[in-house]
Amino acid sequence: MPTHCTHLDQIHAVAPRTPRGCEECLASGSRWVHLRLCTTCGHVGCCDSSINRHAAKHFHETAHPIITSFEPGEDWAWCYVDELFMEPAPAPTR
Repeated sequence: MPTHCTHLDQIHAVAPRTPRGCEECLASGSRWVHLRLCTTCGHVGCCDSSINRHAAKHFHETAHPIITSFEPGEDWAWCYVDELFMEPAPAPTR
C-alpha cells in the first residue's frame, strides 16, 4: 500500500453540486449518515455507513479517486485508488 497519494493532481477547487445533502438520496427520498465530497467534480454522496453508499458508487462509476468529508469540523480525505487516509485534507491543485 502506498505511503502517499499518487492522485493529488486530481484535487480541484469544486463547489458541491448538492450542498444540502447526498445527490442521489435527495432525489430518491433516502437518508444518509455522513456526507462525502468528490474533489474531482463536486458530487456529494453518502458514506459507507449509509445504506446506499453513494460516495463509493460514484467512485466505481467515474474513477474519481479522492473524496473529502463534507461534515462540519472535519478536515480529511480518502483516496479510493491508493486506499489512503489523509488528515488534514490536501489543498486543491487547480
